[in-house]
Parts: sequence; C-alpha cells; structure tokens
Amino acid sequence: MHTIQIKFQQIVLSLFFLIGFLAQAQFDQNQADGSSEIESHVSFEVQPTFEDDEHINLKIIATIDQGWKLPSMREIPEGEDGPLPTEITFEFEEGAFELLGETTESEGIEAMDPIFNSFLKHFKNEAIFEQRIKVNQSQANLGVEIFSMICNDERCLAPDTDFINIQLDMENQSFALVEQEVELSEEDQALTESLKIELKGDAKSEIEEGQKEDKSYATIFFLGFIGGLIALLTPCVFPMIPLTVSFFTKGARTRKLGLINAIMYAAFILAIYLLLSIPFHLLDSVNPEILNNISTNTVLNIIFFLIFVVFAISFFGYFEITLPNSWSNRLDQKATSVGGVLGVFFMALTLALVSFSCTGPILGSLLGGSLTTDGGATQLTFGMGGFGLALALPFGLFALFPNWLNSLPKSGGWMNTLKVVLGFLELGLAFKFLSNADLVEHWGILPREVFIGIWIIIGAAMALYLFGLIRFPHDGPKAKLGKPRIGFGIITVAFVIYLIPGLTNTEHANLKLLSGFPPPLFYSIYEKDASGPLGLKAYKDFDEGVAAAKASGKPILLDFTGWACVNCRKMEEQVWSVPEVFQVIQDDYILISLYVDDREKLPEDQQFNYEKPRGGVKKIETIGDKWATFQTVNFQNNSQPYYVLMDSNFKLLNSPVGYTPNSNNFLSWLNQGVEKFSETQQD
Repeated sequence: MHTIQIKFQQIVLSLFFLIGFLAQAQFDQNQADGSSEIESHVSFEVQPTFEDDEHINLKIIATIDQGWKLPSMREIPEGEDGPLPTEITFEFEEGAFELLGETTESEGIEAMDPIFNSFLKHFKNEAIFEQRIKVNQSQANLGVEIFSMICNDERCLAPDTDFINIQLDMENQSFALVEQEVELSEEDQALTESLKIELKGDAKSEIEEGQKEDKSYATIFFLGFIGGLIALLTPCVFPMIPLTVSFFTKGARTRKLGLINAIMYAAFILAIYLLLSIPFHLLDSVNPEILNNISTNTVLNIIFFLIFVVFAISFFGYFEITLPNSWSNRLDQKATSVGGVLGVFFMALTLALVSFSCTGPILGSLLGGSLTTDGGATQLTFGMGGFGLALALPFGLFALFPNWLNSLPKSGGWMNTLKVVLGFLELGLAFKFLSNADLVEHWGILPREVFIGIWIIIGAAMALYLFGLIRFPHDGPKAKLGKPRIGFGIITVAFVIYLIPGLTNTEHANLKLLSGFPPPLFYSIYEKDASGPLGLKAYKDFDEGVAAAKASGKPILLDFTGWACVNCRKMEEQVWSVPEVFQVIQDDYILISLYVDDREKLPEDQQFNYEKPRGGVKKIETIGDKWATFQTVNFQNNSQPYYVLMDSNFKLLNSPVGYTPNSNNFLSWLNQGVEKFSETQQD
C-alpha cells in the first residue's frame, strides 16, 4: 500500500483561488418579486448641423443611465452571441431627402461581454450616431426611428423603438421637434384592445423565503450529521472513541475534571469543523454569487469529479490520502506540553488531522454537495456543524455515561467493509458532478440512460463485493458473511433492479425516488419532441396556448423570454433542467413562451400603431413588438425572464417572478400555483 502525502495548505489555497477565478459568470442579484416596473435606461435626442442650404449632418445622441450599456450598430459575428444591434432608420417623403453614405457611430468600448461571453462593442453614458443627408426641399419633415436593446452586466431589457420627428427649415437653417401625431385608426384601436387581457385576482406569494432557507439549512445540517456518523464508524475514528474517553475519565486527577475535559474536547471538535467554513464566508462576502452558482461551473464540476474518483480509489484501499505526519506529531507534542484548555484544543485538532484519510472524502462530499446548491457558505457552515456535532457527541456522551463504552462493537473487518462501500458511493457521486458539466456544456457524453447505466454497473459491483465475490487490498481472510453484510447486499441488488427501467423509453423510466440526481428525462439517447425549451411542449402564440389550457384543464405558465436573453437560457438550462422542476412544467402546466425580441414580421393585417402610455406611437411590426407590448400592457413589466402563473380565465395563481436561480424556490413557486389552481377548481 502506498501513502500519498498532500500539502493541504496548498490544496486549500489553490481551491479558493480556483473558485474565485472560475466563478465569473454573472447572475441577476435583483430577483423579481412580482412588482410592476417598466424600465427605461436610455433616451435619445437629435441635433442637425447645417453645412449649407442643401446638406445637414444629423447627430442622434443617446444618453445612457449609469451601469447600463447600449449595443453598437455593428452586426454580431456569426457563431457568437450578443444583444440585438442598435438600428437607426429614417422615414421621409420620396424625393425629400437623400442619405449620403452609411450611418456612423462614436468610438465606444470593445470588450468581452460578461453576459454573452463574446467580444462586443457597446457604449456607456453616451453614444453619438451621425448621418449626412442631402435635403431637396426648403422645408421638410424627417422621421428618425431608433431600435435599441439596453443591457447591463447582468441582463438585457426587451428591445424598444423610439421615434423622433423633426421639421427642417433649410432657408433659415433651423429645426423644430414635431410632436408625433397620434391618429389611431379603428383597426389600430381594435388590435390594441386585442392585446389586453382582463387579469383577475390579487394573488400574493405565500412562500416565505426564511422558511425555505430554514428548511434548506436543516436539510444540509442533517446530511452533515449523517456524514459525521458514517465517519465515526471508519477505522480512523472509531477506535479513538474508547481510548480518548478513557484518557479523560481515568487519566484526570478527579472525575469532574476528566468530565469537563472530555466535554471541552467534544466542543473543540465541533468548533474546528465550523472554523473550516470561514474562508468560504470571506469569498461569499466579496461576491455572494461566487458560491451561490458554482453548480454551473464546468471546470469546477470536472475537478470535483476527479477528486471524488481519487477519494473512491483511496477508500478501496489502493492508496491512502494523509496529511503530513509532522503536522499531527507537532500538535500531539503541543497537546502534551501545554496542558489545560489549550492542550485539549490541540488534542481535538490532532484527531481532525490523523483521521483525515477517512473523514476527508466524506468532508469532500459535503463540500461539493453544499457548494453545488444555492445556499452558499452559510449552508456549508450548517453542514460542517452537523458533521462536527456527530463526531463530537460520542466523546461527550461516553464521558457522561462511561458504562456505555461496554456496548460499543469491537473494531474489525466491518470497518474496512464500510470504507469500501463508501468508495462505491463516492464513485457514483463523482459522476453526478461530471453530469453537471455535461448538462451545462451539452457535450452529450452522459445522457440520462448512460448515467443510469453507470450507476447500475457501480451498484452491481458493490453488491458483488458485499457478497464476497470481489475483494480489495485491505480485506482480511475470507470469512463467513455476516447478516448485516448480506442484508446490505440484498438492498443494493434491489436498488440496481429499481434502476433498470431508467434505461427504457417508457413511463417507468422516471425513477421518482432519484429525482434530482440523474440527468433530466429530456436529456436522453431517445428521440424527443422539441417544440420549446429542453424539449418541452411550448406554445409561441398566447391565444393558442390559452385554448390548449382550456382543453386540457391545466393552468398556464406564461414565459416572457427572448432569443438574446442570457438569463432566460440560464433559467432553462440550470433551473428548468432540474428533474423535479422539469416534471412539474411538463405534467402540470401549459407552457406559453413569448419571445419579445423575435424580429420576424407580423402579417400586414396584424401590424398596427400602438399609443404609448407616456406619449408617442410605437409601430407593432414584428412578433417581438407584439409580445413585448403585450407584457407591458398587462403586467407593467418589460424585463425578461418574467414568469406568470394563471388559469385559462386569466386569474393569477400567485405573484409573477423574474430571474430565480434557486431551483428550490422556483419549484416551490410552481407547486404553489398548482395548489392554488386545484383550490379554484374545487370552488
């Protein structure tokens, strides 16, 4: 057997640097709470410069709010992503004007865009566009139409159109802004009315964030506690319990002093594991999103995959991961020489170090599991607290009740069996991290059936080991299998049998008991229908979706989205792809996805002029124009993604939400809508 000594300080420092370096993906921290808000962060004005009695140089000046960016007019290179380019068009009577050359723009900023991960040009604070024009009449009206999509470092708003009309007097070399005349035809008014729906209900979300967080923290604390109990049973820790308790209770001058020292020892063990989470809080305070969204980081998930494979091989007994012996020897000397409270602390720290070869992989699982959820460093602290408490409790309890030591099972081969079983579990968990990376990058190497097949192989190998048909380096001589080992072997076989339907393309492939672990059902080797995100059935027309909801008797999930909306893709790929979320959307809702930036032209008989509430007219010419206006008219909101739950009679089931990167929160919101819909159906 080989022993691998790892410079733990270097690993920790490297991991912290890696997390800070890799977590550059930007996420919207301002989650929509259902409030109504129409945002506008750019304004335009025109300034003509008269060159002579026939030529002008027209400047269109954009004033941009702090923190927001206006995309360039330059087209996005093929194969790259980005916001829709700014477009400027001119409207005038035929023969009144001649455009000389192309519209130019100011220098701007060319940089890597944190949303689209592409090298793009944009403007901050101000942008100037210029067009040289020949004017063929002494007096003429010129209309300037500006199509723009304003963004910040986290999101883009739905594209909007501004129209400025100016009257030029070439003889006097002057100009005047002309108020846009609002003359809506009956057809315009009718089409405007057709956009409006009569929303019913005054739904307010009953989901309390604190309750969800408490539940989440309680869950991770419990899982950490279970991990600590498992670590107690490993050969690195279990034999230490009677030795350490006996040292305190029998080696002290008085029983009271021994009892106090043993309880302090337990408290210090708990404190040490809590202290391990402090560096992650420092990272979290620098940027809360660093830990909050680590599950989507491809490189880090692959690193966790490799680390867990190494942990598994270590548990199988082929080598041992230990910390440098000098560390534990030095601490042991400190504990002996110092004495008192400080000596007890060094003894607890020595236990943490010498038991690392067994507790390290379990702690690694806890670390990976905590950081790949949305609880961040606080959730990790709860997990570490549960783990430390489970390790500490026996030392305190057995000091209080020393007679209990007689009931402890003797150390033996069963502890090595436990380590090997943990190795199989670590190996299965490793593929979960590889699956996370595969889902984000769409490599297609671990579709659901392949993932389940790997778990079946791992489960079958574990069953063969439990039945004594496979052996590992630390296994002792062959002996009669005990009943617990046979029992666990039977449970493992039953689990493998349960997994087998997951390889099929049938209704039994769901494996509801494993929701959240395998890749979602849509990520499959089998052909799936794909009319919407992730292969979900999605209606692109509101009226068609409402008709389908009425026919099916299901509520509606109204999804205001965009082709260039990165947060929309993040929601679909990172939240909707969670099996539980995907299942609820697929089974319990009619999904209507309305793309507010779709540039496809509407049929001519569906195009119309829309009078903006704040003045001016917007031409509804494209599908995106229609659905963006539909959103602002009915929900007084123009950000994406924006999600609304309603029934087919337009009764809101709860408060609409925006970007919600926490899958548990989004799932709770969906389930709340289902419950509310069921209640309304019973009324």
